[in-house]
Amino acid sequence: MTKAFTSARARFAALLELPRIPLDEAALAIAAEEYPGLDPAPALAMLDALAVRVGERVGDLRPPIKVLQAMRAVLRDEGFQGNEKEYYDPRNSFLNEVLERKLGIPITLSLLTIEVARRLGVELQGVGFPGHFLVRCPAQTGLPGEVFIDAFNGWELLGSDECTARFRAVLHGRPFDKSLLDPVDSRHILTRLLHNLKRIYVERSDDVRTLWVVDRLLQITPGDLEERRDRGLVSARLGGTAAAARDLEAYVQGNPRASDVEEGRALLRELGGRRSLLN
Repeated sequence: MTKAFTSARARFAALLELPRIPLDEAALAIAAEEYPGLDPAPALAMLDALAVRVGERVGDLRPPIKVLQAMRAVLRDEGFQGNEKEYYDPRNSFLNEVLERKLGIPITLSLLTIEVARRLGVELQGVGFPGHFLVRCPAQTGLPGEVFIDAFNGWELLGSDECTARFRAVLHGRPFDKSLLDPVDSRHILTRLLHNLKRIYVERSDDVRTLWVVDRLLQITPGDLEERRDRGLVSARLGGTAAAARDLEAYVQGNPRASDVEEGRALLRELGGRRSLLN
């Protein structure tokens, strides 16, 4: 384990312990795995500058709807947009890259939106809609009920009925559950961000990067047995016999009725043989 890997992991762990997790700093701590030695200050300064631009457009009185409209205009003027052409480029999931390249996916553009608004005193919430992350502004004075922001599609402002109609196709015929539009907490947002990266790296058979992503997921939810299993499988492929055995043992013992538990036991026996050969 490299020093940079250890430092980034420790920073992420420290942020998770805070009463209120700073999404911007936590996202940059994730990015520091890919960019060792990443200084978060320039990215945080860019978020500050965006908020200043929005504030200048709104003025001293800042009703939420005016902030949302001004933020949409500023982010569009700055050239931020959803990266439809290269949606699965991992750079879309790193906040520093999103700020530099002005390209992102729903989760990172939503995170950016939440953080710019927070700097202006408007508390927005993430909405973990399946397949398309959204931002929610709770009903308050000056707003026609709840307002949802589709950051990936030009920061469109939508009502709940519009969200239901627009994204019903994502549900593949399943009934629409209104709870899909409920707000999620910071841990959920970071988990969603990491799951996007995990999917990309797994499909690319990039075990080294998959390993650190799963490790970060387990920092957020240490008791997730499926992630323990996945980390064990990746560790085994990378030659980390002892680490793989610990994770797979935890999975087998904690989930004895899982459909793949016999495969886990078989791999544990194989790993035990490898250890005996090494001793």
